Amino acid sequence: MSSQGTADAVHRHEQLGLSDGEVLDMYKYMLLARKFDERCLLLQRAGKINFHVSGVGQEAAQVGAAFGLDRDHDYFLPYYRDYGFVLAVGMTPRELMLSAFAKAEDPNSGGRQMPGHFGHKKLRIVTGSSPVTTQVPHAVGFALAAKMQKKQFVSFVTFGEGSSNQGDFHEGANFAGVHKLPVIIMCENNQYAISVPLHKQLSGKVSDRALGYGFPGLRVDGNDALEVYAAMKEARRRAIAGEGPTLIEAMMYRLSPHSTSDNDLAYRTKEEVEENWKKDGVLRMKNYLIECGIWDEARDADLASQLALEMKEATEYADNAPYPKPEDTLTHVYADSEEGGR
Repeated sequence: MSSQGTADAVHRHEQLGLSDGEVLDMYKYMLLARKFDERCLLLQRAGKINFHVSGVGQEAAQVGAAFGLDRDHDYFLPYYRDYGFVLAVGMTPRELMLSAFAKAEDPNSGGRQMPGHFGHKKLRIVTGSSPVTTQVPHAVGFALAAKMQKKQFVSFVTFGEGSSNQGDFHEGANFAGVHKLPVIIMCENNQYAISVPLHKQLSGKVSDRALGYGFPGLRVDGNDALEVYAAMKEARRRAIAGEGPTLIEAMMYRLSPHSTSDNDLAYRTKEEVEENWKKDGVLRMKNYLIECGIWDEARDADLASQLALEMKEATEYADNAPYPKPEDTLTHVYADSEEGGR
């Protein structure tokens, strides 16, 4: 890289309105999400937890998006890989571990849902469910409420590119476009719908689909947290100004298997995965911060040690926490009284 190119790079986050502290926080959340993923994989292989669905390779887009939103007022409808996102908007490793261990204290569902099915009332994370893409119409509904009540918040929803073929996506996008609703729709295009590669899912860009519904769609580099941040800031500005929705397609690569139940080498090669590790957004952000002169390998090693301790504490707490009582299975399923059931 030329000296001029380096000079441009070191000021990039400042040009976007981010302080050194903020961009360092972005990296810390990205690395925290990565460490959580790595720990859960080990726990599942050790038989301590039953299942894990990974977000490795998608952290940059998730954290960049979170920082581009109003984390104190907006409503969030993440999908099941969004560990980086939910951590960046306020969830803790302990809360996520309680979910992984299916314990009673789990704030997402009290141990009822599979891991990665996020829900946190205090943080305005709207609970999700296993059928993919159902969260898109829900996000549009929250945006409709914001418009009807004249409130200054947006709703933000994510999903994978396979979900962009579902009716929920198209119906939600159409309704949002017709009514110019303050919703931001982000597709995390990680190249695979479980075992189905991108070229067998789509013949065009997900982002181009926004044109048919009357609002902007753009494709961004999902391995570049700052590019996603900039796109999100503009999308939120438009939404709050009454200009309607934005569809963002963040291009990335799912570096891990679909889940701990998946053998990804049955449908892709080891060489393909290794090649995409070179584009890893977490490493890219680390290198950028070092280029800027605000980070170094020693501080990175200290951070890694600190996060390892956080993971150890969260794991031990969740492992020792009580399971839900058997009778709690019926809680929130049936009305507590005949009157309440009418």
